[in-house]
Amino acid sequence: MGLESDVDIAPATGRLGVLLPGMGAVGTTFIAGVLAIRKGLAAPIGSLTQMGTIRLGKRSEDNAPRIADYVPLAGLDDLVFGGWDVFPDDAYAAASRAGVLDRHLLEQLGEELRAIQPMPAVFEQSYVKNLHSDNVKTGTSKMDLAEQLVDDIRRFSDENGCARLVAVWCGSTEVYREPTAVHQSLEAFEQGLRDSHPDIAPSQIYAWALLSQGIPMANGAPNLSLDIPCMLELARRNDVPVTGKDFKTGQTLMKTILAPGFKARMLGVEGWYSTNILGNRDGEILDDPESFKSKEMSKLGVLDTIFQPETYPELYGDMTHVVRINYYPPRGDNKEGWDNIDIFGWLGYKMQIKIDFLCRDSILAAPLVLDLALFLDLAKRAGLSGIQEWLSFYWKSPAHPQGVYPEHDLFIQLTKLKNTLRHLKGDDLITHLGAEYYD
Repeated sequence: MGLESDVDIAPATGRLGVLLPGMGAVGTTFIAGVLAIRKGLAAPIGSLTQMGTIRLGKRSEDNAPRIADYVPLAGLDDLVFGGWDVFPDDAYAAASRAGVLDRHLLEQLGEELRAIQPMPAVFEQSYVKNLHSDNVKTGTSKMDLAEQLVDDIRRFSDENGCARLVAVWCGSTEVYREPTAVHQSLEAFEQGLRDSHPDIAPSQIYAWALLSQGIPMANGAPNLSLDIPCMLELARRNDVPVTGKDFKTGQTLMKTILAPGFKARMLGVEGWYSTNILGNRDGEILDDPESFKSKEMSKLGVLDTIFQPETYPELYGDMTHVVRINYYPPRGDNKEGWDNIDIFGWLGYKMQIKIDFLCRDSILAAPLVLDLALFLDLAKRAGLSGIQEWLSFYWKSPAHPQGVYPEHDLFIQLTKLKNTLRHLKGDDLITHLGAEYYD
């Protein structure tokens, strides 16, 4: 539906169930983090919904409430967690194995984490070749597997007394695939489920199960799942909001911070070489060339859209952009990203910038899971459906309408997000023109 102003947003009453397909490092870091914040053991650093503010009116009016106080988001105390995983470990065991959070913190959350048991997952080896599972569903067809997921969803909601549900894919990167005929309409896709069509990936089965129940889903991986015609058709039919894919966390986050600055100052870029080493399960999976291609395609698209080489050929028309990911087990979840950026300035004189970002992948991703769960729930209660471009802020691959390029500039994305919240509440948009201060 169109983005209306001053809408009647249903209150966030009752429990919000957050379902995670994939309860490994990112999923358990998110769950444990929320539990720790609820207990006052930590702060929600990195979460825009919890720590961000939003200016209303003129700068001189000093009116900047917290976003969580401005729009009716679900409270952290109302969140309940569930999900699916290819391993049977409870959330405590999975978090311990991931090695992201220290043992002292996990022990303080142990009882609650041990109570969160993953449901058997939908899995197909050909889509994630370097992952070997022992907690998976079996069925007579892919439609049977999808219906088993629907049963899981309903049972989880009933057992936990949920008023609403939302899902965030925290599972593995699947092999790269282009859409085929089975993805072009909902009718074709549902027949494909019944026929167990080989082009239907596990993440697409989850997407169908969730959207068919009117549940918003965010896709934290670069998988082809929500961004296909059949799913957009299903989202429109069931009035479900959908958004982009592939969490924007480490190296790509840095690109969407730096590249807009280079472009704003009309500095040219001759080349941008990026390489990563990481040793977690994600790194092992991306060691497969087909899974890496999914991630590579997501990462490569960012700079072209920001730099607009067709508009600025002298500055960016011959840029070389290379992305590499290497599996290095000793590094664990502490990913290291190196960037070498060859730039040029006045009269064509060359310069270099080098970045060594020693980041913690799941620590950067966990607050995004929280924000997306809360904002998608807000969108659903506000009556929004279809593509939610205002959530581009969180994605390497933002969703966008056909014929419109995706917006990758982090600062434009943040302005769009906050202006959407102002619009929903019926407040004036902030344009930064500033003419009112000089009347």
